[in-house]
Amino acid sequence: MADERRDGYDGTGPGAITPDGSAVELYGRLPANGEPEVIGRAVPAGARILELGCGVGRMTHPLLDLGFTVTAVDESAEMLARVRGARTVRSPIERLDLAERFDVVLLASFLVHAGDPAVRQGLLDTCRRHVADDGLVLLQREGEGWQRDVPRERPLGRDGLVRVASVTPIGGGVNSVHVAYEFPDARWTQTFLSRPLDTAEFEQALADAGLAVDAYLTEDRTWVRARPATG
Repeated sequence: MADERRDGYDGTGPGAITPDGSAVELYGRLPANGEPEVIGRAVPAGARILELGCGVGRMTHPLLDLGFTVTAVDESAEMLARVRGARTVRSPIERLDLAERFDVVLLASFLVHAGDPAVRQGLLDTCRRHVADDGLVLLQREGEGWQRDVPRERPLGRDGLVRVASVTPIGGGVNSVHVAYEFPDARWTQTFLSRPLDTAEFEQALADAGLAVDAYLTEDRTWVRARPATG
């Protein structure tokens, strides 16, 4: 029986669709786009990484190739079935408690922009609960104006196209975002809830979870390295 869809989240297209509207077949086609290299430059060589929301292993597999040990977490059994070479754990991120600490905790894919503040807090609390006292948390956040610059599209891999078709305010600072992915042989859509966060709001959310920004790793400030707060 399929997992129950999260409220406000939906997806269409061939193959299994996860509770947040992600299409497993689609995610198997998405390239890593240099993200593992950003991570590799920001953390110690050979670090033990806890990857939250790993999907089909789009970043897991390149990180393994770079010499990291990865524990990959996702709530979808269909996604985890495609991960190779890493320890896998099936769980919603916000409820994860492995009773372990890691050198690095990774929260990518703009998950920090969860529409529900309680879910966002749960995600960040999971990061803090699992990072070593001298460890690092790496997060990916939306670029400035990402939810205002619509509609827009860009190439995806060799023959695909991704289109952010619409961003619709639904109240309380939350938007419903509709994205389409088009390939010559298939088309998928995903609708999800997202809460824009300016720099001050983002850093406050981290502080509420006991984390502090250490560095913005990319020129567009979408990749962030944080550490457990002290004092």
